[in-house]
Amino acid sequence: MPNEKFQNQYRISSARAQWWNYGWNAAYFITICTANREHYFGEIVNGNMQLSEIGEIANVLWNEIKNHAKNIELDAFCIMPNHVHGILILTNDENVPNGVVETRHAVETRHALSLRRQTASIQTPGQQRFQNQGKNTVSSIIGGYKSAVTKKSHPIHADFEWQSRFHDHIIRNTTEMNRIADYIINNPNNWQEDKFYSQ
Repeated sequence: MPNEKFQNQYRISSARAQWWNYGWNAAYFITICTANREHYFGEIVNGNMQLSEIGEIANVLWNEIKNHAKNIELDAFCIMPNHVHGILILTNDENVPNGVVETRHAVETRHALSLRRQTASIQTPGQQRFQNQGKNTVSSIIGGYKSAVTKKSHPIHADFEWQSRFHDHIIRNTTEMNRIADYIINNPNNWQEDKFYSQ
């Protein structure tokens, strides 16, 4: 994906769907890694995650998200030694995009192609997002979570940092939702096959 200029500086182009507003109702699979994939959160012992003090903080604050963001549900969640996986579900009835069918835990896009074919004179949700991430969006929620964990963790380990970005994936149907939830729940038991695995 080519880099683009913003304010005369090159930036890395987003891998996120430019036709999608990440404040829209959907289930989102989130992965957030620590900087340099350092093992701040604990270790896997016999297929079970043993949380460190910072891991406990990350766990408690994830579960607090629903108390600080509107119209959100939390589904499967797992802390690993150097990353966290979780599913966020935005559920604001007034925030349903045209052409999207909502299910309990996911959405299926009916007119995704037509959304991507907006005219050049109209900004895509991705272009608007780059200028202003908005309130109660995936970016604002995860940004708040990362900031809170960092603030609480620094007195324990001054070097604690997150990777600057995070990965998100729009979950498109119930089958995919179930597959991802199973992956998250079973992640500690499959640690050595994990792409983020390190000793």
